Amino acid sequence: MSLKDFFIALSENQTLNSAAQKYGYQLGAQSVVAGTNIDEVVESIKELNAQGIACTVDNLGEFVFEKEAALAAKEQILAVIERIHSDNLNAHISLKPSQLGLDIDLDFCYENLKEIVALANNYQIFVNFDMENYARLYPSFDLLEQLNAEYGNVGTVIQAYFFESDDNIERFKDYRLRLVKGAYKEDPSVAFQDKFDIDRKFIAQIEYHLLHGKFTSIATHDHNIINHVKQFVKQHDIPKDKFEFQMLYGFRTDMQLSLVKEGYNFCTYVPFGEDWYGYFMRRLAERPQNINLVTKQVFNKKTNTLLAVAAGAFLVGRLTKKSK
Repeated sequence: MSLKDFFIALSENQTLNSAAQKYGYQLGAQSVVAGTNIDEVVESIKELNAQGIACTVDNLGEFVFEKEAALAAKEQILAVIERIHSDNLNAHISLKPSQLGLDIDLDFCYENLKEIVALANNYQIFVNFDMENYARLYPSFDLLEQLNAEYGNVGTVIQAYFFESDDNIERFKDYRLRLVKGAYKEDPSVAFQDKFDIDRKFIAQIEYHLLHGKFTSIATHDHNIINHVKQFVKQHDIPKDKFEFQMLYGFRTDMQLSLVKEGYNFCTYVPFGEDWYGYFMRRLAERPQNINLVTKQVFNKKTNTLLAVAAGAFLVGRLTKKSK
C-alpha cells in the first residue's frame, strides 16, 4: 500500500473520524481548522484579511445521506454568507455538493444549492463548487451549469489527475476555476497515478487557463510550481488581477505572507467545523510532504499521538483481516 492509499483509507475510517470529532481540538486540530463555529471562523478570516489575504470558507462535511443533515449544512452555509456580508469580509464560499444532498436526490440538492447561490449573488459573493471523487464529478458539473444559467457568481475546481480534465478545462474556461492536482483515490481507468504525469498535466492546465480562461486560482503548496507560474505570467504579460495563489489554512504560512508582500493576490482555503479528520488525511494523501508544511504547533506531543493511534488502528485492522 502506498502512502497516498494509506492516508485515503484513514480519511474514510468512520471510527477514527468520530474520535477526531470528539477529541480533535484537544489534539491540535485548531492548527489546520479555523474554528468549530461561525464566530470562530469569522475571527480567523478577519486576522487573515488584516494581512492582505482573501479567504474561501468551507463548512466541513461531505458524503451526506440524510436530508436533515443536508438541510442543516445549508443553513450553516447561509449563515456564513450573512456574516461575510454583515462583517464586510474579503471572503467567498467553497462547498461540496455531496454535503447538500447530491447522494440523496438531485432535485433536492439543486434546491439547496440554488438557495445558497441566490443569497450569495444578492451580496455579490462568489460560490465555488469543490469537486469530489469521479463518481460525483459530472452530476456536480451538471448542477453547476444549471445554476450558472441563472446566476453568474459560481465557479468550480478542475482536478488535473483525471484523464478528462483537459476537456473540462475547455468546457469551463469561461468560469472562475480553481486548479488542483486531485486528492481522492481514483481508479487507473480514469486518473493518472504517477506524480510526474499529474504534475505535468497540472502545469499545462494552469498555463492554458491563465492564457485563455476567466480567472485562475492556483491551489498548490509546491514552491517549484509557484516559481514556474511567476516566470510564466511575467513572460506572457499576464496581469496579476487575472489569477491568485491558494493554499490551505495552517500550511506554509510564511510563504503565504511572502506572496502577498510580492504583490500577488492570495487566498487561503479556510475550513471550519468538527468534521476535520477526513479533510486533513486527504491533504496528506494529496501530498505527503504536507506533513512537513503544517505550522509547527500542530505537531505537538498530543497530535503525534493522534496520528500514531490512527496509523496503528488502521494497520491492526488490516492485519486482522488478513489473518482471518
